[in-house]
Amino acid sequence: MTTASHPAQHHHVMGLSLHNTALGLGWVFLVVGVLGFIPGITSNYGAMTFAGHESGAMLLGIFQVSILHNIVHMLFGAAGLYMARTSRMARGFLVGGGIVYLALWIYGLVIGGDSMSGANFVPFNTADNWLHLALGIVMVGVGLWLGRDAREETKGRAM
Repeated sequence: MTTASHPAQHHHVMGLSLHNTALGLGWVFLVVGVLGFIPGITSNYGAMTFAGHESGAMLLGIFQVSILHNIVHMLFGAAGLYMARTSRMARGFLVGGGIVYLALWIYGLVIGGDSMSGANFVPFNTADNWLHLALGIVMVGVGLWLGRDAREETKGRAM
């Protein structure tokens, strides 16, 4: 006798689940926020400002950061760790967080890194913008892809 496996179970075997993905990204964001406060890993550490586009600190010598930027990464990471507790919250973290990153990508394109506008309160450079685009697409995509399993499991229990 053979049993048919659910096609969505394949990525669970690979360790991909809403829980594991949200948990992993939560840890990544938390670590990135902490690394932003470590001289050497963050170049021009002495040029870091609390907020604003004029911060000269560069995480890994690539991504422009500020104190507020690092704190937001740590808070976002903590939110991911907390929201990984249930499938519904993990899906919300991935899809909602991805939408936030897509909005930050658009913000970075519209405001531009050199803008002296009062709306330019976040240190972004071109590398940040590309990273925000990639994070947004991946987080929304993975949240929706893995989230369909949670919806199917809920439907299965309701029947």
